[in-house]
Amino acid sequence: MHPIYGEKIGGDVKSPLFILRILKEKVEELIADVIAGTDIFVVKLTVTSSYAINVLLDSETGLTLADCRTVSRAIELNLDREEEDYSLTVASSGIGEPLVLRQHSKNVGRKVSVTLNTDEVIEAKMTEATDQAIVLEWKSRESKPTGKGKVTVVNKRTIEYRDIKQTIVLITF
Repeated sequence: MHPIYGEKIGGDVKSPLFILRILKEKVEELIADVIAGTDIFVVKLTVTSSYAINVLLDSETGLTLADCRTVSRAIELNLDREEEDYSLTVASSGIGEPLVLRQHSKNVGRKVSVTLNTDEVIEAKMTEATDQAIVLEWKSRESKPTGKGKVTVVNKRTIEYRDIKQTIVLITF
């Protein structure tokens, strides 16, 4: 076995990156099979160079521990630990994790922090999420058009997904 390029197979050298990509594709297929017909979806799937498989899931109706266990078992039963010595973590997407496209509609009505591709950050209530964009609404204090003092103004902005770097749900107490 070559120390840098990986395992020698049939005269060809399989790189570790190629092996990781194959493992990730296999895990993707296993997950797709087990969640087919449900509202469960993958938020994030990573396979590290140390063969740590991390799966973050979510659901439109709420993910349960049983859902995570089902996905975990489907992966474990179909991967050979003798062939792939791996560690596996299957969990629900946590607070503070950036939202993926499909999660925006689930979080309508919540306060979010949206970072745009321009690095502008907007903290506001997400009032709508469509297939192309989200609508944010927030209040600000602005100078009166005439006279002294300030007035509270309701701001509304539609932002297309292609202009968003990340969206994080904010927890308020």
